[in-house]
Amino acid sequence: MAETVTPRTPVLKRLPPGVWVGTIWLTIILVRWLQRPDEPSQLVNFDGNMEDGALLVTAVVSTAVTLLMFRLPLVALAVALAGYLAALPLWVIEAPVVQFLLADVVVGYTTATRSRRWSVPALLMPFAVLAAEVVWRMAQSYRTGLAVQGAMASTTVIAWLIGNTLRQSRAHAEALQSRATEQAVTAERLRIARELHDSVAHSIGIIAIQAGVGSRVMDTQPAETRKSLDAIEATSRETLAGLRRLLGAMRQSDGDGAPLDPAPGLADVERLVATTGDAGVRVDVRWRGARRPLPADIDLSAFRIIQEAVTNVVRHSGTRDCSVTVDYRDEDVSIEVIDLGCGITDTTPGYGIVGMRERVTMLHGDFSAGPRPEGGFRVAARLPVPLPVEDGAVLVR
Repeated sequence: MAETVTPRTPVLKRLPPGVWVGTIWLTIILVRWLQRPDEPSQLVNFDGNMEDGALLVTAVVSTAVTLLMFRLPLVALAVALAGYLAALPLWVIEAPVVQFLLADVVVGYTTATRSRRWSVPALLMPFAVLAAEVVWRMAQSYRTGLAVQGAMASTTVIAWLIGNTLRQSRAHAEALQSRATEQAVTAERLRIARELHDSVAHSIGIIAIQAGVGSRVMDTQPAETRKSLDAIEATSRETLAGLRRLLGAMRQSDGDGAPLDPAPGLADVERLVATTGDAGVRVDVRWRGARRPLPADIDLSAFRIIQEAVTNVVRHSGTRDCSVTVDYRDEDVSIEVIDLGCGITDTTPGYGIVGMRERVTMLHGDFSAGPRPEGGFRVAARLPVPLPVEDGAVLVR
């Protein structure tokens, strides 16, 4: 089965954000330099020009913080706070404020994306720097008011609270998604168990009929008796093989009665195509390899995968065309459903995909689903077909 090709990341997205931030600051500095015809030899003038110094500190610190924040957030926070302290002697009031707000951004990001082990130190570091600044001002006999430092501390608290809220919201959403996925898997296993029950009941009925026939003709028609016993043996071994392959699916009692209709299989794909055509979606079915009878559980699972994939095309793809390919091979049967339209761009697995994956996993097969590079959506499954039963042993490839 061909692997799904992952589209390459655009060139502009391969560059880290710090590169873009540094490029912007370098452009600003060059524009400022071009506006100085009297001092063409200096990009930045430190001779009594505190604004240039503040600009350089802000450029260097913001670039470094952007480069470090996503991998080393606490180091990025330390750099931002160091930039805040370096900007204080420049007497440009905007510079330290910008550096501290940059530190608040790192605090919020760290709290939103990291555990408490990281977020608590991130909260305490700005407080420690502000406390050290107040102590130093008092030691230097500066007139110190706590209003500015208090306002900055409050911005840190707000950033931490916002980040903590985002982290809790994400954790809650992940918990709900995990629970919903577990419920979908459980529901699919129950559905498989009910279908398996129907298949086993059908097999037991055949065994009972053949046993009755054999008992009636045992004395008069030994050849017919032998045929009945062979049919009983073949049916029982095939049923046992299906039970062993689906050992993990245990049926729990529920209020739904067992359906009376026979379980569908790949022979019913044409009927499914006709129904889908009535819904406005044309399905092109392609059969490859020599079609042959499959074990009941594999035949049913193959049909259910096609049914769910085509249903997703009808509901979500926004296209009127799709193709279904069923490939009979010596060791397995391969299924591929391709949406020929614009497809969907969200790769988050839905409950239908969860159910299909669960079916394939229980049959020890391979499953993949995702958008195609050229557009559209592709669902592919490979279901191993067991080897013929030999000497009472069930062999699975």
